[in-house]
Amino acid sequence: MGVTLEPARWLAAGFLSLAYIGLCLWYGRRAAGCSSTQAAAAEGQSWTVAYASQTGTAEALARQTAQALQRASLTVRCCPLNELNGQQLAAGGRFLLVVSTAGQGEAPDNGAGFAEMLEADDHALSGVDFAVLALGDRDYPDFCGFGRRLEARLVARGARRCFERIDMHRAEPEALANWQGRLAQLAGADEFADLPDDQFSPWRLVERRHLNPGSPGDGVYLLSFEAIRQALPRWESGDLAQILAPAEPGCPRNYSIASLPDEGGLQLLVRLRRNNDGTPGIASGWLTQDLAPGEEVALRLRPHYPFRLNGNHAGPLICIGSGVGLAGLRGHLAGRIAAGVKENWLLFGERSRAHDFYQQGELERWLAAGQLDRLDTVFSRDGEAFRYVQECLVAHAELFRSWVARGAAVYVCGSRAGMGDGVDRAIREILGADGYQCLVRGGRYCRDLF
Repeated sequence: MGVTLEPARWLAAGFLSLAYIGLCLWYGRRAAGCSSTQAAAAEGQSWTVAYASQTGTAEALARQTAQALQRASLTVRCCPLNELNGQQLAAGGRFLLVVSTAGQGEAPDNGAGFAEMLEADDHALSGVDFAVLALGDRDYPDFCGFGRRLEARLVARGARRCFERIDMHRAEPEALANWQGRLAQLAGADEFADLPDDQFSPWRLVERRHLNPGSPGDGVYLLSFEAIRQALPRWESGDLAQILAPAEPGCPRNYSIASLPDEGGLQLLVRLRRNNDGTPGIASGWLTQDLAPGEEVALRLRPHYPFRLNGNHAGPLICIGSGVGLAGLRGHLAGRIAAGVKENWLLFGERSRAHDFYQQGELERWLAAGQLDRLDTVFSRDGEAFRYVQECLVAHAELFRSWVARGAAVYVCGSRAGMGDGVDRAIREILGADGYQCLVRGGRYCRDLF
């Protein structure tokens, strides 16, 4: 994720503690509006909880939904939306869909294939009963755009809503309470049990280093934290830290963790963001300018399942990123190198080599030691052959194809506009439609864009 939470990423900020307090569904009758045929409270009837999640929040909510249903002795399947196909839908069933909106109203990567299938297929879905929780941000013109289009398309094909779609702006507690109450009604629940919640805990800022003094861009800082009043918890590369800024205690900000637990502390790369009037962003200004070493922050760890290495921990790995997106890639590389895995290729872009080559010493040491197979850098202000990483990728198209053919996974981290979208177009061009889909469906194309 790069690190500072852009407006597009408010939808991913920390509702885990709010989402399912009190949600343990006891299976009962069907809510009004669902199919009477399928509403017969057949105790063996199963649920499918499907998610479309770019940053991991929708997935985390979906997993908690499934866990609550399982505790109520129901048969539950939890999966990415892309794992559902037309045949499964045509067979009917009960579906809870937890979906976020990526970019300018698009489906997240793990829901895009399903969205395309749903648009192309016209078969009736009269046996489907469903409900949608849509995650979004009202600051964007297409608020909850994917969730709205998903619901409309399902209804157009004959599927029945168990209740109206619930749109959730950022970490809005009212929408979460509404979702929770609707699900309780749906299941005929009259008793609830609290779910465990990962609370924020105090961490101390140990050090803050300005990494790019003199840069033509905004300042980037390396922040190092230590846990206090607890042992250092465990996390995986690709996971996130959520931090509460004092000025906005109800809106946690997500930051990619750049370090590993075995390195002894938690490190973030944070870029100072500025508003249109030049004033510092609320969270980034506090973290990079006001918070003093020795002071505490409220922080909690959040698994970022879509961006973890998962089954890609041992095969070839291509990491592509720009700016503070390096944070989300550095942990993957460090973990693999510590495990003796050397087939690592990093393509990194920023503005100026002299000022914006973060972690340069470490990356070049890894390269010299053969722990990093390739390191390609692109600096847009330096007048070199390539200005952007996607141009560099296209120039190395043949090598990229050969790595992918050997089973390489591709991880992309950084800004969506420009870099993320440009890299995606380049990969489609290099691999072709079939090769691109093979990479996606194989779980070997993972993106953390903001």
